[in-house]
This record gives sequence, C-alpha cells and structure tokens, in this order.
Amino acid sequence: MRNKFFILAIAIQIFTCGGIAFGAEPAGSSSIGRRSFTLDQAIQTALQQNPAILTARQEIRRTKGVFIQVLSQALPHITATDQFQRTDPRLQTSYNTGSGVVSSGSGPSLAEDSYLLRVQTTQLIFSGSVFPAIRGADFQHDSAFFNFRNVIDQTITTVRQEFYQVILNKALIGVQQESIRLLESQLKDQQNRFEAGTVPRFNVLQAEVALANQQPSLIAARNNYRISQLTLIRTLGLDFDPRRGEDPGLECKGELTYQPRVISLEDAIQIGKERRPFLKQQKANVDNQRQQLGVAYGGLFPTINADSAYEWQSSPFTSDISQVSKGWFWGATGTWNIFDGLATLGLVKQQRALLFETQITYDDAVRQVEVEIQTAYANLQRDRETIESQEKTTEEAKEALRLASARLGAGAGTQLDVLNAQVALTQAASTELQALYSYNADLAEFDRATATQTIYSDLIDVSSKPAKPKTTSKPQSSTTSRKITTEMEKSSTDATPTPSPGRTR
Repeated sequence: MRNKFFILAIAIQIFTCGGIAFGAEPAGSSSIGRRSFTLDQAIQTALQQNPAILTARQEIRRTKGVFIQVLSQALPHITATDQFQRTDPRLQTSYNTGSGVVSSGSGPSLAEDSYLLRVQTTQLIFSGSVFPAIRGADFQHDSAFFNFRNVIDQTITTVRQEFYQVILNKALIGVQQESIRLLESQLKDQQNRFEAGTVPRFNVLQAEVALANQQPSLIAARNNYRISQLTLIRTLGLDFDPRRGEDPGLECKGELTYQPRVISLEDAIQIGKERRPFLKQQKANVDNQRQQLGVAYGGLFPTINADSAYEWQSSPFTSDISQVSKGWFWGATGTWNIFDGLATLGLVKQQRALLFETQITYDDAVRQVEVEIQTAYANLQRDRETIESQEKTTEEAKEALRLASARLGAGAGTQLDVLNAQVALTQAASTELQALYSYNADLAEFDRATATQTIYSDLIDVSSKPAKPKTTSKPQSSTTSRKITTEMEKSSTDATPTPSPGRTR
C-alpha cells in the first residue's frame, strides 16, 4: 500500500541572529506608496507567491495524477457499450433457404430496428509490469514532494540573503551620507579659515575635491539599494504598481547582527545528510528507477485479464422491446510474448543503465551536500574572524578622525591627515557592515545546507518505507490544503545551538 503524504504544516525556524524585529503589522500596511516587511513577513509572502514554490506545488499534483493513472491499470474497468441500427425494409425481407435466395415477400421479414446494450467489467489478474509501474509512480510522487521541500529551503535562504542585502545597502547609504556631512563640515571650516586668512586657497580646493569625489559613492549606494529592493520584490512574487512610480516601494524592517553559533563540522555534515530533502529526492529517484527496471522485466511474463458482462440484445424478428434477450457471460484472456524480437532485452539493458546512472547521481549528491556544508562552515569561520578583527576598527577610526581634526585646528596637523582619517573611517564602517552582512548571508546558506532552518510536520504512512521521516502532527480538517505557519523557537538539536550574546549594527 503506497505511502500518503499530507503536508499539514511547515514550521519555519529562522535563525536571524536575534536582529530582525518580528511584528504583527501586516505586510504593505504602512501606506499605498510603500510596502513594509519584516523578515518573517517577507518569507511568508514568498511561500505564498514565489513562482518556484508554486511550480513545485503543481509538480506534486501532477505526479499525484500520474500515480492515479498508473494505479488505474490494476483497478476494475467497467465499460458500457450500446449499439443501435435501423435497416431499410427492402434489405430485411430477403433470406436464404439453403437452395437459393428467396425474393421479397416470400418469407418472414426481419425487424428494422436492432439494438445491443452491454455492461462489461474487466479486471487485471496478473501483469509483470503494472505493479512495478505503480510503485515507481509512488516514488515519483515522493520525489516531487521532497523537491517541493528543497525549493522551499532554497527560497527561504534566498529571501533571507536578499533581505539582508537590502538592509546592508540602506546602511551603506547612511555611511556615505555621514561621510558627506563630515566633508561638507570640513569644507565649510576651510572656507571660514581661508576668509580669515589662516589657510591658503589650496586647502579649500582640496576639501571641495574630496567632497565631489565622495558624491559618486553615495549615488552608487542609492542605486544598489534600489536594485536590491527590486531583486527582493521579484523573489517575493510582487507585481509592479504604477502608483509608486520609480520608487520600488519596499521597506525592510530589521538590522544586521552578529551572534556566534557553535557547532562542529562533523555534526553539521551528519545532520545535513540526514535531513536534506535534496538527498531524499535523489534517493526516491533511485527507488523509482529500480521499479522501472522491474517494469522492463515485466515484458517476460504473461498478462491475464478476467472479463464478465451482462448483455441486452433485441430480437431479430420484432422491434418489441419485451422480446429482448438478456443474460451474462464471463471469461479470461491472456497474452504472452514468447519472442518479441529482443525488445524486452533491449529495454532491460536501458533501464539497468539508467538505474546505475541514478545511483551514481545519488552518490555524487551526497558528496555535493558534504562540500556545501564544509564551504558554508568555512565561510562562517572567515566571517567570524573578520568581524572580530573589525570590532574596534570603527571606534579607532572615529578617534583618529577626531584627533586629526583637533590637530588641524591647533595648527599642528595638515588637512591631508583629516581627509585620510575620513577615508579610513568610511572604509572601516563599510567593512564592518559588509562583514555583518556576509555572516548573516552565509549563516542562511549554512542553515539551508544543513536543512536546519525549516521543520516539516508530515502525516506519513511509514509501514512500507521506513526510510521516510517519522515526524507527526495533529491532523487538520482538509488534507488538500497547504497550511504554512511560522514559529520563532529555539531548537533542541545540535544543529541549532543556543546563540551566544552578540552585537548589533
């Protein structure tokens, strides 16, 4: 008996490092001109509207239809057949007496109208290919189910990364604006000193050039912010609204944070290999191909069908409906290809080769998951080291700028020292923001690679395939609906250790 999957709930555990505010305000409720999203709301919107998720959901329905279609071959088929015929009387009055044809009027005439009604039931008794095909279709449905989960994980990761990118670009705009304000203040100070005759015109020109050179960075930061908004809008599946004009009309509420997560690489790889839906999908493909090999071998066996029917047939001599003949019959038919020109042998060779290919693909998928986890783990290490190295850089750059400005005001320093300190401060602030973004983005990828950012609650019959996940949940009233909820909770597994206190930007 095939397993049945009912996705009752998808509890999404989002590791946002504690820096994203999750409010109850509905997405897009701020105004007509701008749509406001928290990370939670953005993910929920993507789960409902992202094209990749919608396509994967339809693929589940398609494979469900394939399973029903294949299963129908093993179920009884009931067919009703009716036939009605009216014949010209001139053709109905001729009959054969054995010694010759008697002309019209020499014998009894046949009925002009004849009809036949039959209700027939056909049941497959034995087939070497139908039952493996049914099991193969079941595994195809399982593959589509796990692909749906894999697409969800990928979409959530993409939304998290693009959400963090919007926050980063918005923060970088603030860094550039602060740099512009400091340069404007420096320019005004040099202009006042030049008017007082304490500095040469060169200082004013140098401040003006520095301010002008900083403007393109601000323009680029604003453009990057706009592009990142548009990218996120596409992932969320939102349509263009002409009322917003050139403004993307998307606001992301949150901030970049750093909270270290401690987990060993060995544990991460083990958890990923156990939980990744990508591997479960590849395993279902192997099982399906193994059944397709059984379908090919089915050509060596006979096919036996049983038939039974009840029939109503009109009398050939009268159109009186009361003279109908009726009764039932049953029987069996069988076919066996004794020699099919080696067609079955060729099909078996093809399916065996395809089975080996899917097994090789599965083994490679395991190695791919291991590499993905190791790569994400290495990136997190790099980000953690970068953030720790930048902990005091920004504060030191601010202090260096203050001292350079004080020395210039006291006549002990140069304007070049101030400009260099300003550039160093802008670079330090930008580097710190980039490091925080990289950590959060790589953390999202690490959660996807280890399959620890989502918790799926399934109602699954595991009697025939013990390899299926054994999580359970409360049944809901309609098994055809898909309910997606969000929970912010701490996991008790090694994949989601309690984060240590971090810092926020």
